[in-house]
Amino acid sequence: MKLQEVMERTGIKETGLAVAWVKDAINLMQSQVDENVTDWIADINAVSDGDDNIYPFPANMIRLLSVSVKDTNEDKYKRIRRLAGGLTLIEDISP
Repeated sequence: MKLQEVMERTGIKETGLAVAWVKDAINLMQSQVDENVTDWIADINAVSDGDDNIYPFPANMIRLLSVSVKDTNEDKYKRIRRLAGGLTLIEDISP
């Protein structure tokens, strides 16, 4: 279906708005379908320029599925669970 047909069927007169809606719909479909899933590994210990909270994610990444951290004691990756609610911080006062 061409953009002109979409504009006629929906009654949209602005071409820019129709293009934006189509791009948004395509991006939404891509973010909901796990079609092109790849693994990506980064050494977060190697950051030394002061930007230790900025990680170089791939430019074509749409959605982050999971995060794992390598446990050096067991030499395997452990998955980090997502926080569902607010984070409660407790001060460690042990010596």
